[in-house]
Amino acid sequence: MTYKEVYEGWKADPEAFWLDAAKAIDWDVAPTKALHADNAPLYEWFKDSKVNTCWNAVDRHVEAGRGDQVAIIHDSPVTGSKKWITYVELRNRVAMLAGALKAKGIEKGDRVIIYMPMIPEALEAMLACSRLGAVHSVVFGGFASNELAVRIDDAKPKAIIAASCGIEPGRTVHYKPLLDGAIELAQHKPDFTVIFQRENEVAELKEGRDFNWHGFQYGVEPADCVPVEGDHPAYILYTSGTTGQPKGVVRPTAGHLVALNWTMKNLYNVDPGDVFWAASDVGWVVGHSYICYGPLIHGNTTVVFEGKPIGTPDAGTFWRVIEEHKVKSFFTAPTAFRAVKREDPKGEFVKKYDLSCLKQVYLAGERADPDTIVWAQEQLNVPVIDHWWQTETGWCIAGNPLGIEELPTKLGSPAVPLPGYDVQILDEGGHPVPAGELGAIAIKLPLPPGTLPTLWNAEERFKSSYLTTFPGYYETGDAGMIDEDGYLSIMARTDDVINVAGHRLSTGGMEEVLAAHPDVAECAVIGVSDDLKGQLPLGFLCLNSGCNRPHDEVVKEVVKLVREKIGPVAAFKLATVVDRLPKTRSGKILRGTMVSIADGKDYKMPATIDDPAILDEIKTALQGLGYAA
Repeated sequence: MTYKEVYEGWKADPEAFWLDAAKAIDWDVAPTKALHADNAPLYEWFKDSKVNTCWNAVDRHVEAGRGDQVAIIHDSPVTGSKKWITYVELRNRVAMLAGALKAKGIEKGDRVIIYMPMIPEALEAMLACSRLGAVHSVVFGGFASNELAVRIDDAKPKAIIAASCGIEPGRTVHYKPLLDGAIELAQHKPDFTVIFQRENEVAELKEGRDFNWHGFQYGVEPADCVPVEGDHPAYILYTSGTTGQPKGVVRPTAGHLVALNWTMKNLYNVDPGDVFWAASDVGWVVGHSYICYGPLIHGNTTVVFEGKPIGTPDAGTFWRVIEEHKVKSFFTAPTAFRAVKREDPKGEFVKKYDLSCLKQVYLAGERADPDTIVWAQEQLNVPVIDHWWQTETGWCIAGNPLGIEELPTKLGSPAVPLPGYDVQILDEGGHPVPAGELGAIAIKLPLPPGTLPTLWNAEERFKSSYLTTFPGYYETGDAGMIDEDGYLSIMARTDDVINVAGHRLSTGGMEEVLAAHPDVAECAVIGVSDDLKGQLPLGFLCLNSGCNRPHDEVVKEVVKLVREKIGPVAAFKLATVVDRLPKTRSGKILRGTMVSIADGKDYKMPATIDDPAILDEIKTALQGLGYAA
């Protein structure tokens, strides 16, 4: 079947489409109905079913005779270690950990916070919670005590599972003191914590509250899987960069299982047994959906990678992992590829490895500029697919569904909406705009299975954040356009659309032009306040390593490029060269914070910032242009 036939088939009968997809899951009580709309606009999927996530991700593969297949490959260049865990080993480890948690009183519905680095035990902790029907909330390892405390107070966990430390290139992140500090700050106190002691650093345990990962499991009965209702929360994931009260995205169990399993073949084009690698972190939604749950539910081998795209040890680390572990589908962030490209623009490292196993690459997390995609296509000689989704949706809204049909690539577009998503471009009044016009991207309700049904303990906030601006639609917060062929382009966050003398312009469109300059490795464009025109665009450029040209020459050239490609209407005259851009740990550029600095407004240091010192460098660069007074 073609993509068009599959998409139209879903549109004609969504109920039949999702009930058919649900047949691939093992149910304790199969759903009789897909969509439950009695509480609209709060929709729910497969609510009358009973199911267990851990059974579907682990036990059923063992029962089907595939227990000897490797489930998890742990590759850690920062510690110099590698480990392979089969499905049968994973089942035994998870059942023991779940048994130990059960013996300490953890049961269905209890919350457990997980605060761990990129180690297999992080996935085991997630799966042990889902085995018991407990609701996990993974907090990115190394988050500051205050941010962790805010999440403890919102989720009110009965237990916290943590590691003694995380390993970064050149430094150890001491998790246990951060955890102790968070528990002290939080109003809510967990009953107990479980600490996985890493060889690199053994943490001090508090008598009576902290338990050693191994000792805690000694002599316990392994736990069986507990069936839960289809709408039971699988997990809570707090959206990154939140200030004040965090937004806890709730993931419903049954829809999550059905949707993720469907994407593994239809979107990522892997069959059970194939090796799939998402180079992200378990603390982010990509880690939940495509390091832990998606690949394991589908019976793939998943790679857990503890390292960086460059510096562990060099810009060839991705290619080494792909060759060594026979990765078929690879998923990473555009920012990771830009870092590799900046270090290795000619692809010298790529040539050192046999990448014949690699069939496709997926980029997500922020907009993939055409320049990065073209570079990756030329180096790797496989389809490089930009696809777009959010923490809230849990899986892809728009992408090129290689497992159904490989569609032509259009640079700058993540291709087409997937079944389940009726994507519309709306003007400020909520009316659809013509093809090719910029507007707010909204999705007609109901959202498909696996997407958020609400926010944790914050139903009104869920409605006001997502459902109020455009009644009958989910507001994505992104701006973009759809062309005559139905291809979607995401141009910016809605608040990154700038208004220059009455013209609405996308900063993403300008970034695309800047990134095409041969000396530019990475860039960002923000809108700064201007008395005459309302806003003016200002560009930040990071240059390729080895570029020794005078900065003002490069700046003049990019200004000329924007004038040629977008026109004088863009009023693009300001740009500056910087060593690096401020980013979250997941690789998103902190454009909003840069705007606040430029306009001299107060801002809160984003919790997820990778390196706070970069903001001082940005401020200095802006002052050189007469901003950030």
